Order: sequence, then C-alpha cells, then structure tokens
Amino acid sequence: MAIDQKELAYLCDFVYRRSAIVLGVDKEYLVEARLGPLARAEGFVSIDALIRQLRVPTPNVLHTKVIETMTTHETTFLRDLHPFEAFRTTMIPALREARAATKSISILCAACSTGQEPYSVAMLLREHFVDLKAWSVKIIATDLSKAVLDRARSGLFHQVEINRGLPAAFLVKYFERTGADWQLRPEIRNLVEFRQMNLIEPWPSLPRVDVFFLRNVLIYFDVPTKQQILARARQVLAPDGYLFLGAAETTLNIDDAFERTQVGKGVFYRPPQGSGTSRK
Repeated sequence: MAIDQKELAYLCDFVYRRSAIVLGVDKEYLVEARLGPLARAEGFVSIDALIRQLRVPTPNVLHTKVIETMTTHETTFLRDLHPFEAFRTTMIPALREARAATKSISILCAACSTGQEPYSVAMLLREHFVDLKAWSVKIIATDLSKAVLDRARSGLFHQVEINRGLPAAFLVKYFERTGADWQLRPEIRNLVEFRQMNLIEPWPSLPRVDVFFLRNVLIYFDVPTKQQILARARQVLAPDGYLFLGAAETTLNIDDAFERTQVGKGVFYRPPQGSGTSRK
C-alpha cells in the first residue's frame, strides 16, 4: 500500500499532535508496515483512505487505534540488565535504609508497554528483598495505549517473549503454563498497578516517586518535549530519588537539574544531592 506524500505528511503531523512522537516522512516503510494491517482490518481500501478518515475533527476510536499502532512497544524482561543490577545492588538497599521510618517505597515505570519492565522490578524485589513484604511498596506502570495495558494486566506472555531476557529460575518460580503461553503468578501481578497516561498530556496525581524508570521513550521526542517531560519527572521524583533513562538517552544539554551517576555499568540520574534540593 503506497502512501501519498500529502497524506503521509498529515499523518506525521497527526501523530506528533497526539503523542509528540516525531515521525519523519522518511519513515514511509514503517507507516506501511504498521498501518497496512490496520487499514485492512478496518475495511479501508488503502492507507491513504484510512489517513483521510483521521481528518474527522472529533476524537474517535480510529484516532486511538492509529496512535496505538504507530507507538513502539518494544520491551523485554530485564532489558539491558545493568540498570536492574544497579537497582538491586545500590538503590533498594539505600532506600531501605532511608525509608526505614515510613517503610514505604514508590516506583514508577513509564511507557511500560506490555509490562515486562515493571514485572521485572516486582520479581527482583520478591526474589532479593523478602523483608519488603511488610512494607508499603507501590509499583505504578503507565502507558498511553489501553490495548497494551490490558495485555500487561493479564501477565500473559508468549514463549518468544519469555525467551527474551527472563532467567530460567524466574520462569520456574513465578510463572505458570497456560496452554502455549506463560502467566505470571498472582503474587507478582498484584504488586503492579497499571494506569493509562500520555506523557505529553497533564499527568495524573502520582505519589512521590523514589525510583523512576523512564527508559527508551525520550528518543522518540524532540528537545522541547524531552525538556517538558524531564521537568515533570523532577516534580514527582523524591529529592533523593533515582531516574533511569535508556542507554541512548541523557539529560545532558536538555535538563541540567539532574546529575549523572554510574554504578558498575548501570547509569542513572539524580537531583543534586546535599544542596537542599526540594520537591517543586
């Protein structure tokens, strides 16, 4: 399904206005690969016909489906591993000491897709910090797509997804076979609360966040949008909290209110420590 260049330009603008994702006209191959199946499923004769229907000004189901289809949902269990090692060896021990009085820790995983990241966090906590069962540990996971959140809540994963990063010991301990798929046991699923949230729209009320996973999402935005999102991240992050970005992402020359820290091969960002930083 070849795409008319005017229609492609309109789609790029539409996606940017609804999600702030920068989709250049050079991404025609990506548009064809993703919108082709949707166009056929919705009964359109071409991708152009589908895009023309997007011009209807009133937000509707098709608008939502297109944004969800054009959003990247790539994720794996324990993705890139090093951030999770820093989380296990450095952050949680430090927070366990710092939060001893309140016995409360909050973790936010934004753009969580089908849930592998927050579930990886939950399994690490259950595996290595059994004493935190007596604490109030809140793991909130968000995404703009209702469809992927519904999948995430089910905790049901295909064999291919299981094969990507999940340790065999975790599979045996925390999953149950369901036909050809695997489902997380309720004890892990119940640790994660999933919420729909578009990072470029006003954020809903969130608790103070001790660890913020904002990984592999800023790369899709332009600099002003990155600045806006990082400013909001600072507003919800605890003064002694931790921010994770993706391996190809940084706050450098975007938001100078974060300090880069490295533990082993794990890199994270923090508000300046020891300078009286307070939550805005």
